[in-house]
Amino acid sequence: MRAPVPLTESRKLDEAARLLARGVPLERAQLRAGYGARRSLWIEISGPRSDAAVERMVSRRFCSLLADPRLRQIGAWPQGARHLWIVVAQPFIPPRRQSAGAISRRVLALTNQARARARDCGSRRFPPAPPLSLSAALARAARTHSQDMARHDFFSHTGSDGSSPAERAARAGYRWSMVGENIASGVATARKAVADWLASPEHCANIMTAGFRQMGIAFAVGRSNPQLIDWTEDFGRPLSRRRPGRHAAARRR
Repeated sequence: MRAPVPLTESRKLDEAARLLARGVPLERAQLRAGYGARRSLWIEISGPRSDAAVERMVSRRFCSLLADPRLRQIGAWPQGARHLWIVVAQPFIPPRRQSAGAISRRVLALTNQARARARDCGSRRFPPAPPLSLSAALARAARTHSQDMARHDFFSHTGSDGSSPAERAARAGYRWSMVGENIASGVATARKAVADWLASPEHCANIMTAGFRQMGIAFAVGRSNPQLIDWTEDFGRPLSRRRPGRHAAARRR
């Protein structure tokens, strides 16, 4: 087996390997080394550590794992003359803030694609629903909440100031008659966020509610942990008569 892309060296993974040799668990070692990984693995080689010996052991025991084309970087740390620690990883690349507009349109397209056909959300059957349009005000409300969760490291529909989704929508200038909110954490792409929401009965119900006419979507990357992305999808109907809101949350770490 041969991986299609050669691995490149990473000093941060060298540091993660050094921490592994000291007994630090892999995820914590990567975090302390400042390395964000989508996926990773580590190998400890004991015994004679010549190039030929390392190659034999790696090819015999770890060939299929290391041939994964998603793995792109490697780090290593020798411990004495007979131990070698190796970390191989796929780097985590968070979405760029400059891509927010494209990501919003992608989430909108995926959400409308889901609404276009009847769907079971848990035990409830929903008929097809009209397509949603993007709302700048709901996008502002969603951005405020995602940034709040990322900045203060919490996960809830209740903001750090005690605000509800309906209150945040009103503050953003959205005159609502009906509001709803989906939140998620720890997913890296628009497709994965929508797929996870559709797999959850409460989130799915929000997406399929025919009464909603507009939506706004935003994400924020955690400061202390760049692998933690907080997503907010706000739904609304801009009518004068007010009705209770619907909220659903999902977290992945």
